[in-house]
Amino acid sequence: MQLTKSEEQLMELIWKQGKVFMKELLEAYPEPKPATTTVATLLKRMQDKGFVDYITIGNARQYFPLVKKKQYFSKHVNTIVRNYFNNSSLQFASFFATTGNLSTNELEELKKIIDQEIKRKKK
Repeated sequence: MQLTKSEEQLMELIWKQGKVFMKELLEAYPEPKPATTTVATLLKRMQDKGFVDYITIGNARQYFPLVKKKQYFSKHVNTIVRNYFNNSSLQFASFFATTGNLSTNELEELKKIIDQEIKRKKK
């Protein structure tokens, strides 16, 4: 299941803070801040989708993520690779490296990551 852009923005705040109350979420939003009811609606939809849950402390709800950020975006990237790159990670990586406007330093860092992964897989 996928999040909408508004839900992703809210989920980013939850991932960043871990466990968070509604008041803290509203404070973390950039201007213009959404209405409390809007955030409550988003949280309910995200809970229904299985992305967040909450515990009740007194009369307040403390929300926490059920899905890790890396897990969510990994699934998202895999969908992009499948739908736009013929399910080829190589085509995706090639596209990213050649059209991603990466600096020389970023390309060198990417090369180090790839070299480390090659060594790890050869073991």
